[in-house]
Amino acid sequence: MLELKHLTKEYGENTVLNDINFTFGTGVYGLLGANGAGKSTLMNLITDNIKRTDGEILYNGTDILKLGAKFRKKVGYTPQLQGMYEDFSARAFLHYIGSLKGMKMREIKPQTEEFLDVVGLRHVAHKRLGSFSGGMRQRVLIAAAMLDRAEILILDEPTAGLDPEERIRLRNYISDIARERTVILATHVVSDIESIADSVIMLCKGKPAAIGTPAQLIAGVKDKVFEMCGSYEDISARKADFGKGQVYQTEQGFVLRVTADECPEGFSPVTNRIDLEDVYLYYAEGRS
Repeated sequence: MLELKHLTKEYGENTVLNDINFTFGTGVYGLLGANGAGKSTLMNLITDNIKRTDGEILYNGTDILKLGAKFRKKVGYTPQLQGMYEDFSARAFLHYIGSLKGMKMREIKPQTEEFLDVVGLRHVAHKRLGSFSGGMRQRVLIAAAMLDRAEILILDEPTAGLDPEERIRLRNYISDIARERTVILATHVVSDIESIADSVIMLCKGKPAAIGTPAQLIAGVKDKVFEMCGSYEDISARKADFGKGQVYQTEQGFVLRVTADECPEGFSPVTNRIDLEDVYLYYAEGRS
């Protein structure tokens, strides 16, 4: 169990994270927020890469600063940028990462084959990483993060740059591996977590604007989503009145979809088809 208690991070007079409290168990936890919301800072605090200003991070009741290397061995991290040796095979890359983690070869070899199976890449393990698609590379990085039986996986924008088919496939793998460990998935792509997250933390300007299951968060904005139909000119004129909104086309014409605490003039309440995208748009405006 991983607990955050009053976790705060400041850079000078700038408070990047402000009094974060949360407990992670087994499963997928979506860390959702716009760029600059504090996701990367939170991940760096959990991985012990930067010093906190205040608060505690506890692993099974003990502060991770006291556990030191013992805690870091429990954490696997997959960065957003895919820094890999393209001439390595997938198998050789995992052997290399295992060595960097201080594992013995008698541990590395069986775990490499096991985790290549988990991410569905054992049949191409002998091929060069330079020949892999973006989704395959991400799966190799996830396998590398699981080496040494990591109990906490932190995935930073794991589907960035992937095509829809690869994104869906990767999400399915993430859901499978979370059955026995904690997976923290940081993203600003709502669809990445809508179907697989057990719980979502919506960060806005360094604070948790909302926390809950996807269903709970959607229920919380069910009376705050509105639409208007019209011509492209009408929609464009009204869109300027809102900080954020979605424009899409239907058989009836263009539709502008917005979130607000009260129904704007000319709009109608949306009673169905509300999803986590609406939650994101609502809290991205700084509401809480």
